Amino acid sequence: MRRIAGSARYFRSALRHRKFDYWSSFTTRPKDLIENYHNCAYGVANNAEIGSFLRSKFMVSRALSTDAAASASIGEVHRAAAGPLVEYERRIIAGELLDGDVCQLGTLGELQRLYDELVESADACKLDRYSSSEKSGRSRWLWSRLLPQSSYSPVKGLYLYGGVGTGKTMLMDLFFYQFYTLIIVTLGFLIADVYIFRPCNWRRKRIHFHDFMLNVHSRLQKHKGVSDPLEVVAGEISDEAILLCLDEFMVTDVADALILNRLFRHLFSNGVILVSTSNRAPDNLYERGLQRDLFLPFISTLKERCVVHEIGSSVDYRKMTSAQQGFYFVGKDSSEVMKRKFRDLIGEHEAGPQEVEVVMGRKLQVPLGANGCAYFEFEELCDKPLGAADYFGLFKIFHTLALEGIPIFGLHNRTAAYRFVTLVDVMYENRARLLCTAEGSPFQLFNKIVTISDAQQMAPRTSSRSMRNDEADLCVDNELGFAKDRTISRLTEMNSKEYLEQHAAMLAAKQLS
Repeated sequence: MRRIAGSARYFRSALRHRKFDYWSSFTTRPKDLIENYHNCAYGVANNAEIGSFLRSKFMVSRALSTDAAASASIGEVHRAAAGPLVEYERRIIAGELLDGDVCQLGTLGELQRLYDELVESADACKLDRYSSSEKSGRSRWLWSRLLPQSSYSPVKGLYLYGGVGTGKTMLMDLFFYQFYTLIIVTLGFLIADVYIFRPCNWRRKRIHFHDFMLNVHSRLQKHKGVSDPLEVVAGEISDEAILLCLDEFMVTDVADALILNRLFRHLFSNGVILVSTSNRAPDNLYERGLQRDLFLPFISTLKERCVVHEIGSSVDYRKMTSAQQGFYFVGKDSSEVMKRKFRDLIGEHEAGPQEVEVVMGRKLQVPLGANGCAYFEFEELCDKPLGAADYFGLFKIFHTLALEGIPIFGLHNRTAAYRFVTLVDVMYENRARLLCTAEGSPFQLFNKIVTISDAQQMAPRTSSRSMRNDEADLCVDNELGFAKDRTISRLTEMNSKEYLEQHAAMLAAKQLS
């Protein structure tokens, strides 16, 4: 830890000495490339001092022509990047992150360790998509029948877990988006250096766990006739991504729980390196779930192939954002106010019924939609048999959801609470905007949802009839009890000034493009 903090201080002093934000000279920042990361982005730097600093501090590969730049080796590509620790320091200096979180620094040490090992062992891990096998998933399955073999990665992955809002997703993304090419091309004595950003050729993917499992089940449908479709699916996934980053690893579905062990056994034997975030320690995944004994081997496999690291911070950074009025309305009498707000958002467009296509030919009916905004009553989205696939389909088309009548959750509407948690997860993953009316604040909505441990610590109350009624509606559910903290945290952030400003900027950028 002392070594990490020392490195952090070194990079901070080096950057402060130069008195500039070294990304400010580029037309496009790497984090702005995420939406279109298959395309190259170009920026021209006219400041000789900036160019000199980048070359000396970050060992940027220098090419004499665009052809040479395009053919830069993987080693040159990754030596050009400095890793997640340096990017973290840059964000602190730029004021994008708060300083002084020792728990995040400890996690960065693990991410930097993984980054360095991947760069060092890129060939052994077969990360380069152009030097790896071209066999399809089915071909791989056929060859595995004829010549059984496995090739576990020499590099262990990383499983990050901890409380809500502690920065797990931010740190994983910071790590993942370090794998960009930064090449300097000199065009001539009087012409400025050109800095080219583009994704490297590594097979890597970053995806939300919900979305990942939907993709797995969709592939399984496609390979129904094969004796072991999971092996074929694992072959297809590993062909696409050796470095697999899964956000919000949370197992609540028995169908997912029963296939995870065999799926990841195949993935790991194909050399996949897993980086994942979760609110739960591995031993607590799918706790008290149906047929959990069949799930337990997966926990052992996970701990064997990943370094398990807890982010011990108790700070929820989402709740440190600035509150914003006007998108989250509390009270049953606020329906008209929300409808007026919805009309303001759609502007001159006419709202009407629409239809959204989701997975495997299914369609979702949208009661009212216009100008990227959809209007639903709570029952239409969370009291019907809908799931993550429907919500992902919805937010591929709409960027704003107006949701009327979010209730207080308890035992009587436990299933709707699960769907609402999934809905908020999908919205947050897609950076969508929520306009809603609710019976209470985000905290009050989940006040009656508790874990078994919380329920055991609650003092028995025997006074009034209303208190006894409250206890009768108390929902004791470990998975929901853990998930509610994440949902409260995300709802708080989604109504913050910072989140809504980012959303407005994202819409403006899309309109410009």
